[in-house]
Amino acid sequence: MVVFNPMRRIKVVAAMIRREDGCYLITQRKPSATMPLLWEFPGGRVEDSESDEAALARELRQKMDIEVEVGRKAFRVEHTYPEYEIDFRVYHAYITGGKIEHLGVHDHRWVPHDELDQYEFPGADTRSMDMLLTGEDS
Repeated sequence: MVVFNPMRRIKVVAAMIRREDGCYLITQRKPSATMPLLWEFPGGRVEDSESDEAALARELRQKMDIEVEVGRKAFRVEHTYPEYEIDFRVYHAYITGGKIEHLGVHDHRWVPHDELDQYEFPGADTRSMDMLLTGEDS
């Protein structure tokens, strides 16, 4: 008998925050995290019955002690890892308050658009970086 075992699907949101000088905010995962020390747009998981926007604001408050205004969706990527699939949604966002602290991240950087490819990102983030670097938008 064949048992259908669907892969676990996780909804994840991230913020694409760009300063006036054109640099983007990226954060580094903690050494103890899944895919340790890789870089990513800041964000996290969406909880059940939580909107993408509310989840993104909560995650940035918890991980970096900043308040954000979440704008329009920049793009969406679906990616399969060996243990799970993610539905990854990246939103334009703007910092409205707070000072970046490393509460749930290892480090952060403000990186110019043309230097983003010098950082190592997880698979789904790599696909979103490719979309950003080539100008794709959804």
